[in-house]
Amino acid sequence: MKFAVIGGTGLIGSQVVEDLNAAGHHAVPHSLSTGVDVITGQGVEEAVTGADVVINLTNSPTFDDASLAFFRTSMDNLLAASRKGGVRHFVILSIVGADRVPGLDYYRAKVLQEDILKAGPVPYSIVRATQFMEFMDATLAMTTDGDTVRLPRTPIQPVAAADVARVVAEVATGSPLNGVLDIAGPDVYPLDELGRLTLTAKGDRRAVVTDDSAGLFAAVQGDALTAPKNARIAPTHYTDWLS
Repeated sequence: MKFAVIGGTGLIGSQVVEDLNAAGHHAVPHSLSTGVDVITGQGVEEAVTGADVVINLTNSPTFDDASLAFFRTSMDNLLAASRKGGVRHFVILSIVGADRVPGLDYYRAKVLQEDILKAGPVPYSIVRATQFMEFMDATLAMTTDGDTVRLPRTPIQPVAAADVARVVAEVATGSPLNGVLDIAGPDVYPLDELGRLTLTAKGDRRAVVTDDSAGLFAAVQGDALTAPKNARIAPTHYTDWLS
């Protein structure tokens, strides 16, 4: 099978391309660096022409309300080109619980992306993942002030990017779900505890202070970002990933 992986040079996309090609498929990575611009439409038709499956792993450059326009325009351009090119399956990667956190612009934008795909002309699959283990350093940096990191007790179920990539590749090679598959890591941590665990493992002397009003995840209510019923549970534990 031939795959056009849009956003195929990023954290997840590069691993999806590698997994698909290792399985004997023909996966081609596309991004701004290869001349494909999902906002202007430059190179989009050429990228998807001849592909059996389009996997869209592009991401908004911002996390504010401008992300809504990014996902609306990029999805409109990609779906129009996919319909014209006869693409039979369109896959996106979204976020577990995105529809349960309306207070975050970026999460609302991901729900918009899902809705555009569901209403579009191409059979589809949506893979929703919990928070990537690889993003923990950035999460800590967002609320660091000197030697102190402020984090809420939001329950987080981190998942390894490699595990997510494998599931995206698996879904893409199958029949369209016309629905959603959730994937999460095997362990749930309060975010403040996860921060302490991370800093200790790295020998980082910053101290975590529990502050339920701090940072991006303060807007999350309850267990919105943990695995729902029937989610696929990935094998990689956070402590093993850290080591």
